[in-house]
Amino acid sequence: MKLVVVSAGLSSPSSTRLLADRLTAATLTAAAAGAAPAPEPEVIELRDLATDIALHFTTGFPPARLAAALDAVAAADGLIAVTPVFAGSYSGLFKSFFDVLDKDALTGTPVLLGATGGTARHSLVTEHALRPLFTYLRALVLPTAVYAASPDWGDEGLDRRITRAGTELARFLTPAHTPAAPDVDTTTAIAAPRSSTGAITSLPPTPSTTLIPFAQRLAALRVD
Repeated sequence: MKLVVVSAGLSSPSSTRLLADRLTAATLTAAAAGAAPAPEPEVIELRDLATDIALHFTTGFPPARLAAALDAVAAADGLIAVTPVFAGSYSGLFKSFFDVLDKDALTGTPVLLGATGGTARHSLVTEHALRPLFTYLRALVLPTAVYAASPDWGDEGLDRRITRAGTELARFLTPAHTPAAPDVDTTTAIAAPRSSTGAITSLPPTPSTTLIPFAQRLAALRVD
């Protein structure tokens, strides 16, 4: 399994790279907890490819380093893509990289989205900008996207969102034919956990959960 991480941070170090690293760590931890083989992470720093991307636009041919990065993304079993927020959307460098990527390269690839910004006012950038971009590329965009504003760092809420997102991506990096333990139903072993209502959840199901029929709940509220 190959995990590719695309970071569009412009400084070194950057909060964008920090978020990318924490999402990667959460994914690897969740994969290890599920007894899955550890995916091989490869980090692509777009700031190192800025000139190559511009040359690709003007010449129509990618330089060797950019070609290798594009090939890595196309061959990925899972992708983490993180960008800083510029003018209420993804950065131009981030968009330019995915503009030169083959339009079919991410078809069916699970993608975990992340973004960083200075204020919580941009927290929906993952939904109104990033998600439509990767949906257009026919990627399998994971339910949980992580936005980190400056005040979020060190907050437990950000930690929980990172863990949840990493758990979702790790599930897709688990081989479909992982051998099951003796006397364990293999279809159950590889199925995504579901809540008591049947919805897919990033948390393991609770065996003790009892679903009470709605009609029974209404009957209990009746007053004689």
